[in-house]
Amino acid sequence: MKDIDQLQARIDELEMKQAFQDQTIEELNQALTAQQFLIDKIHTQMQFLVGKVKGMQPSLMASESEETPPPHY
Repeated sequence: MKDIDQLQARIDELEMKQAFQDQTIEELNQALTAQQFLIDKIHTQMQFLVGKVKGMQPSLMASESEETPPPHY
């Protein structure tokens, strides 16, 4: 009878561990899903910003090659 009680105690302990593992896996899955959503959002924002930067007007300042030399030359 003692062996059956020990076996049942081990089974109970394993079932409890599995329940905690299932809960942890679910929590990790939710965290991973939230992170992926955030990564997708940031990626979309970066694409938008890159497009804005590429579409900006060039500077009104002339390049060095186009500048006339200062009068002391």
